[in-house]
Amino acid sequence: MSLLDCFCTSRTQVESLRPEKQSETSIHQHLVDVPAFSQLPPSTRAKDVICSTNVSHYELQVEIGRGFDNLTTVHLARHTPTGTLVTVKITNLENCTDERLKALQKAVILSHFFRHPNITTYWTVFTVGSWLWVISPFMAYGSASQLLKTYFPEGMSETLIRNILFGAVRGLSYLHQNGCIHRSIKASHILISGDGLVTLSGLSHLHSLVKHGQRHRAVYDFPQFSTSVQPWLSPELLRQDLHGYNVKSDIYSVGITACELASGQVPFQDMHRTQMLLQKLKGPPYSPLDVSISRMKNSRSGVDSGIGESVLVSSGTRTGASDRLQTPSSKTFSPAFFSLVQLCLQQDPEKRPSASSLLSHVFFKQVS
Repeated sequence: MSLLDCFCTSRTQVESLRPEKQSETSIHQHLVDVPAFSQLPPSTRAKDVICSTNVSHYELQVEIGRGFDNLTTVHLARHTPTGTLVTVKITNLENCTDERLKALQKAVILSHFFRHPNITTYWTVFTVGSWLWVISPFMAYGSASQLLKTYFPEGMSETLIRNILFGAVRGLSYLHQNGCIHRSIKASHILISGDGLVTLSGLSHLHSLVKHGQRHRAVYDFPQFSTSVQPWLSPELLRQDLHGYNVKSDIYSVGITACELASGQVPFQDMHRTQMLLQKLKGPPYSPLDVSISRMKNSRSGVDSGIGESVLVSSGTRTGASDRLQTPSSKTFSPAFFSLVQLCLQQDPEKRPSASSLLSHVFFKQVS
């Protein structure tokens, strides 16, 4: 299949409306009150399938983001024949290297073949001259990263994290069952629709363990364009040794993403690559959250787990003694949340749970 070939997937539509500017409380209340939102099948949101490849059928409203290292602009648009709000991603193919073209092609093809409510849907893909247009459902709440920046700069509540992560891990479990490693799990690749459906995007980084009809136990390929995702990558992927890495690498990224959602900061984001790698290779297993939450709750009594040392974060959140992330003292998380994070961040990949078993973790028991 050529990248320039257009196709129309037989997917169902997610009808969602762009939320107006709301308070942090109202946004949180709306999202956490949607019952079992990450489990709803797409048929519950079905209306029409957007298949039009006629550019005049899409009325661009406003640019809502950029992606693919700023090569792609993301627009809110209206499909004029139906009045449906959609997301339009536009990429100038002339600005893309061969490697980036291959990455785009991979994302387009995989989105066409994957059928799961928690995996990003591409309704239509076509070209207009040298411009690639990708039409997908409008995710009214954007990415989890955008929610952090706009409404939760100091981190989300545990309830909201639980619901977002549950949907993301369900999508990840589906990918793993189909022999694929995502390799780019992070808050900006977790999208949330107006009715609360959580989907995984970022498929251009995905790698298949299946080659020539056989499923391999490990891969040794280093993901292209990985600079921006290094804080989330597992130690074994960054190490690039003869042992390689497998789907458990994504589980480590889930742990880092959990920390990102809880604190509003990306662990390791200010570290030099070498320093970050050394920190990740250190044992025993650690949790970057320890420095921001657990230490404040436990250190007052003289208890210190010793995990999570030397995590550096952005300006305005450092202490003079240890450059540690600080979080308001009112922010507390349950033992179940810390258990989930520590399991995901196990140094030994074999000690991390699978995505499917992670879904049965006690932390997710309260997802209704």
